[in-house]
Amino acid sequence: MQFGQLKRREFITLLSSAAAAWPLAVRAQQPARPVVGFLCSATPEAYASRLTAFHKGLGEAGFTENRNVAIEYRWAQGNYDLLPAMMADLVRRPLNVIVAITTPALAAKAAATDIPIIFEMGTDPVELGLVASLNRPGGNLTGVSLLNVELGSKRLELLHELVPLARMALLVNPSNANAEVLSQELQASARTLGVEMHVLHANNERDFDSIFATLAQLRVGALVIGSDPLYNVHIEQLAALTLRHGLPAIYQYREFADAGGLMSYGGNLSDPFRQAGVYTGRVLKGEKPADLPVVQSTKVELIINLKTASALGLTVPLSLLGRADEAIE
Repeated sequence: MQFGQLKRREFITLLSSAAAAWPLAVRAQQPARPVVGFLCSATPEAYASRLTAFHKGLGEAGFTENRNVAIEYRWAQGNYDLLPAMMADLVRRPLNVIVAITTPALAAKAAATDIPIIFEMGTDPVELGLVASLNRPGGNLTGVSLLNVELGSKRLELLHELVPLARMALLVNPSNANAEVLSQELQASARTLGVEMHVLHANNERDFDSIFATLAQLRVGALVIGSDPLYNVHIEQLAALTLRHGLPAIYQYREFADAGGLMSYGGNLSDPFRQAGVYTGRVLKGEKPADLPVVQSTKVELIINLKTASALGLTVPLSLLGRADEAIE
């Protein structure tokens, strides 16, 4: 079932078409103080702690915003449709580096072949065609890749261990570059577990209520939420909806469990953003993205909200509780 989606292939085609019209000669002169263009699909409020980590990494490389580097921010507020215009606006300016968070890396690659690009994402950048390889990126892109899609099956397994139900669902944003791969991975894992997996799509906040109504109609017993900047922006709303509908759910980031969601399993984003800041500083000092291997962030943590488990009438097995990095009571 799909809800007003922009498919990945259509999204990339849109970017490529827009890129052809973007000016290439407007960056002939660079200012005395270097300028970083920062493009993210989410909001500054949702990414406040990650932005702090990015600035920390910049500082480690010797750069401080408004002192010896300027940063031009663009926030898409969870709306992927805004990315081409935002990138077009950025590349009209004299930039030294572009920092692209998750899906905006595709927009950056389409628009800026002559500007160094640092990305942070939870999708394989080689598979997306952003870099030639992790060790030797080539071209003008490098950055940080964290575990996300690779952990999708594990999230399903952890949720199934707590609630071994025969019917579950996956929620993804079809505009996200990782949606198709994640859906395929979880469908395969669900078959192994003997679970009927329904894949539902939401690419804007207005879809959420209808999604949960559909989950009730399908009599789905548990939900895996695919990682996406839109969902990060509305993480508290999603946690509240799972509680309101009595639906056990798991998401990538601990903020979901902190907000009342049942479980989270994934990496802490502070270090990847710090690494992106360090790489940005190194490029500002003259290093080339082609010579900087993609950093792989592999640390993960399991958070279980015991209060939510109790509210849902669930008893967390000791075998699962013992593997949790933190239990919220």
